[in-house]
Order: sequence, then structure tokens, then C-alpha cells
Amino acid sequence: MIIIPARLASTRFPQKVLADIGGLPMVVRTAQRVAHLDRVVVAADDEIIMKVCKEYGIETMLTSTTHKSGTDRIHECANLLKLNDDEIIINVQADEPFIEPEVVKSLMSKLQLLQEANAEFIMGSCYNAINAESAEDPNLVKVVLDDKENAIYFSRAKIPYNQGGGAKYFGHIGIYGFSKKSLNEFCNLGDAPLEDIEKLEQLRAIYHQKKITMVKVASTGFGIDTKEDLARAVEIFL
Repeated sequence: MIIIPARLASTRFPQKVLADIGGLPMVVRTAQRVAHLDRVVVAADDEIIMKVCKEYGIETMLTSTTHKSGTDRIHECANLLKLNDDEIIINVQADEPFIEPEVVKSLMSKLQLLQEANAEFIMGSCYNAINAESAEDPNLVKVVLDDKENAIYFSRAKIPYNQGGGAKYFGHIGIYGFSKKSLNEFCNLGDAPLEDIEKLEQLRAIYHQKKITMVKVASTGFGIDTKEDLARAVEIFL
């Protein structure tokens, strides 16, 4: 199951998810990229997004306008869909129109393995190697890993600090996966100051000592965080 959270009133880039990319609204292009992998539903916060999705034959559901994060939004959608606790749910961000299907498949496979191993908490995401220059960009979230490829921390800052030399930098790719049971647990966790400070929802799990399994992938895709990103995306289709 793939659920795409789509919020019209983005604070940094209003109506970003409807921006035109090569003749298609961004949320539609994102949905079409992964439509062959599994059932796809757009969890929208506004009737305008729903109308656009329906015009392109994309399944959509209206969710609350008050959700703190995209994960909270997909949780409401999953409940409306009455998904079972063992359903694997992939959260693909609406602003990832270049997400590679292979990346989504890699995460799906990893989560299924965790489920088969009866893992207590099933949450995962993806990362790739980036250079030091890219790590300077606060719009590109960085992740630090332990020796089991679980996330230790995510930040908009350049981490780790390279005082000792030889630092390697990993960029977080905007995709998450959960079992429905673990999604319920995540969304019922208490407040997490780190989430509010960095504006990164995954830090809620880290703060409450929940493991986030990370999958290394090869990806050249990029999220649309700024108007400059949008211009870059549009150029690809010229």
C-alpha cells in the first residue's frame, strides 16, 4: 500500500504539490511514478487536490487540515481505509516526482523481511551517499547510522562534524515505510522536542528510542523543496 500525503497550504512553498512539472501537477506525477508497484492513494487536505487527482484517475481521500506531519496524515488515511495491522504502508512524499520505483521496492522488501522476523517495531527509510558540498544544503536532510544501518540522528545541519577527518555523508531520501501496527504506535507517541526543532517528523521515533531501519539505495532523484528545485525539475522536461 502506497499513501502519498499532500498538503495544499505548505508554509515554505504554498500549493507546491500542484505545481506543473512537464504538463502534470507534481502530486500526479509522483503518484504515476509508483502506480504500478501497489495500490496508491493520495491523502489530501483540500478538495482542490482531490479534484485534480480524480481528473487523472488517482484514488484520493480527504484528511484533516491540522496534522502535524505527513505521517500523521497517512495514518488517518490508513484508518479510513481500514487497513490491517500487518499491512506494509509506504509513505511517498508528494514532492518527490522523480522517486525511482526501484527505491520504493527496496524499502518494501526490507520491511517485509522485518515483518517475517517478527520485529517489534517496523519503520524504515532510505539514504544514499552524498558529497561534502551537498551536505551543506539545509534542505537536504542528513542521516547518521549505527553499525546495523539503523538511524542514530537526522539533521538539516552537516553531520557528522568532520573534526577527525574522513567523514562520510549520507542524504535522507523522502520516503518512509511502516507496518500499520507500527504506524499506529508512531502516531501515538508523545511530543518530541527534536521533531519541532528540526522540523523533521522522523525524529519523533528517534526521541522515543524506536529503531528506524535505513536502506542504502542508488538514487539521482530529488525532492522539490524550493522554487529553485521546481525550476530545475521543469528544465528536465524541456
